[in-house]
Amino acid sequence: MDDQNIWDKIVDGDVAALKILHLKYYYPMRLWAGKYTRSNALAEELVSDCFIKLWERRKFIIIEKSLKSYLYLMLRNIIVSHARKTKDIAFVGLENMPDIIDESEMRNQEYYAELYLAIQKLPEQRRKILELAAFDSLTYKEIADRLEISVNTVKTQMGRAYQFLKEELDPNNFVLFQLLVKSA
Repeated sequence: MDDQNIWDKIVDGDVAALKILHLKYYYPMRLWAGKYTRSNALAEELVSDCFIKLWERRKFIIIEKSLKSYLYLMLRNIIVSHARKTKDIAFVGLENMPDIIDESEMRNQEYYAELYLAIQKLPEQRRKILELAAFDSLTYKEIADRLEISVNTVKTQMGRAYQFLKEELDPNNFVLFQLLVKSA
């Protein structure tokens, strides 16, 4: 279901449509909010506030560009408003927060959210091995030494992790993941 259909149903009071929208954008928005907060819990709270306000004001909101753009703009305003009201040190980098969030930034957050959710589905040891290789740039030998396992186990677990991600991620996002790992 595209965003316009989802929005039309939300305006009509369809709670199931709100759940679909929430599932679609919650994690990317939480990651984006997390760039400006020192607390995951605060980022989660602010994104939840965004969806609550969207629901409460659905009859009065006019979407001019896209629903996704509106959500990010709404979240941006909630973050700024909360920071001003609380004068809280829980926020970082607000001076670098864009006034308008461009489409490429939103796509990046969607990609990272998809990757994060896929990695979280891996068994714990396989996830640790992948993270050490991909994000900490450790060699298989270094990973084996750190986790006190054999190099062959590391190789096997990496192969299984890559196979899982290849099946789990959109093909373009899997290629992006491979490029990200190689550049790290």
